[in-house]
Amino acid sequence: MKHVLITGANKSIGLETARLLAQQGYFVYLGCRDLVKGQQAVAHLAEAGLAHVEAVQLDVCDKASIQAAAKTIRAKTSVLDVLINNAGVLGAMPQNALLTGPDQIREVFDTNFFGPIEVTLAFLELLEPAPVPVIVNITSGLASLTLQSDPTWIHAPYKLAAYGPSKTALNAHTVFLAHELRAKGFKVNAVDPGQTATDFTGHQGGAVTDAAQFVVHYATIGADGPTGKYFSRDAPAGETESPW
Repeated sequence: MKHVLITGANKSIGLETARLLAQQGYFVYLGCRDLVKGQQAVAHLAEAGLAHVEAVQLDVCDKASIQAAAKTIRAKTSVLDVLINNAGVLGAMPQNALLTGPDQIREVFDTNFFGPIEVTLAFLELLEPAPVPVIVNITSGLASLTLQSDPTWIHAPYKLAAYGPSKTALNAHTVFLAHELRAKGFKVNAVDPGQTATDFTGHQGGAVTDAAQFVVHYATIGADGPTGKYFSRDAPAGETESPW
């Protein structure tokens, strides 16, 4: 049985991704900042007959919490096949570039950028023995400098001066990480599930299930799969990769 850890997995896209992977036979660890909410999510999945799911307390902004989660999972399995860095925050609004100070930006970066780095480093030891270790960094089309610079883009100019750059930085880190781990067989990609109807977007956008299916596709790639790429569900028709 393959094992996967999903951060921010007690609701929305994270929870639906957990459901789909559990249905495919994965043992799923739900990394949740609030363990009670994580246990409630486990109970919800158990009602659907999905027993191979466990909640683990994991706050991506707390190094001690990350290390404790890694210790907990190491005690249960010697291999982690997939890591999905899904936890993220939008940050306080508004986020106009001229009005958004460094403290506000730093708070968003702590979760969206530094958090995934800390989690990845903590779980590399468990990922390395996997036949095809996979890391999926959940990103956003709002991180695309190409699109943000295009006055004809439907969202331009989108004023999220903290959130957007945090995901741009994550995309850049994904490229470097993929390059350094390529020789070890890792598949590391940035995946944008697109605008999805969740609390995060004020319930505007596509279905959560569709977004989760897109994430699962890249979480389950094999040895011949891509690495160091950015994929978006909102990519132009006929294109597989998206503008960075």
